[in-house]
Amino acid sequence: MEFDHNFFVGFAKSYGLFYMMAFFFGAVIYAYWPSNQEKFDHAAKSILEEDKVVQK
Repeated sequence: MEFDHNFFVGFAKSYGLFYMMAFFFGAVIYAYWPSNQEKFDHAAKSILEEDKVVQK
């Protein structure tokens, strides 16, 4: 087996696709997981809160 440019292109096209699909579905599952809802709701609302200046 020779490791040339065509081998790496074929490898990237086949296994890269599966890797990116798995990463995408993992991100979607993480985003819609019920226990993460409170964290995401807080992050969405925190941009609307007034800035609190911490004085030292």
